[in-house]
Order: sequence, then C-alpha cells, then structure tokens
Amino acid sequence: MNKAKETPAARRERLRQEELKRNPAGSIHGGGLHDLIGDLGWKGTGILIIVIIVGIIIYLSFFN
Repeated sequence: MNKAKETPAARRERLRQEELKRNPAGSIHGGGLHDLIGDLGWKGTGILIIVIIVGIIIYLSFFN
C-alpha cells in the first residue's frame, strides 16, 4: 500500500511492527497485558488462564 494513501490504523500498525522489529523486548508503550495476550492467541490465552486458576487453587490448598 502506498504510504500516502495509508489509513491511520494501518499506519499505526506499520509503525508498531517496525518498533517491535527494532526492539523486540519492548514496544512504544513499554508493553503490557494486551501485547502478551495479542502475541499468545486464543489458545495460549486459554492455557494461561487455566494455569493461573490451577496455581491459585494449589496456593489456597497449601496456605489455608
């Protein structure tokens, strides 16, 4: 796509991708939960939620 005819959303996404290529450990906003969830996809997000829930159950069973 021509950079002059690029939509604002496409330009933001292009700049975000360029920033991630230059600095994979961080992003423009310093990273966060939305970046983690966006990178994992829906299966990874589901597994992460299950692991957190199981961890809480194990913690509560030992320390309660």
